[in-house]
Amino acid sequence: MIWSEPIDLAKSPPPDTGLAHHLGIVFTEIGDDYVSARMPVDDRTRQPFGILHGGASVALAETLGSIAASMVVDRSKYQCVGQEINANHVRAVSSGFVTGTARPVHLGRRSHVWEIRIVDEQQRLVCISRMTVFILERL
Repeated sequence: MIWSEPIDLAKSPPPDTGLAHHLGIVFTEIGDDYVSARMPVDDRTRQPFGILHGGASVALAETLGSIAASMVVDRSKYQCVGQEINANHVRAVSSGFVTGTARPVHLGRRSHVWEIRIVDEQQRLVCISRMTVFILERL
């Protein structure tokens, strides 16, 4: 298990404020080396042409990568900040839900790299993203 302490999904992030809350992102599963969340494809997350907005997919990916990174480190000593994110959008979705799953590619002392795969309800790949997180010491 990669987490710094046992994780209780019911008490875990994201908080009930901010972008994740506004977009309807809900954490659904935490495994030994991954965390998953789902997001609705609705008026909050669709672009003007009626399909999932790429920015909403990236917001889901960054939420997952940031939260996952923060669950690996000792939060009393370190904070995690996004340094870079990229995304390839490979399938359009117009309704239902998408689910993202973040897994580490690299867990270093000063940086992490996370891969986030977003799938539709039929488990078809919608977006694949990679996020680099910088680990800062708290002052």
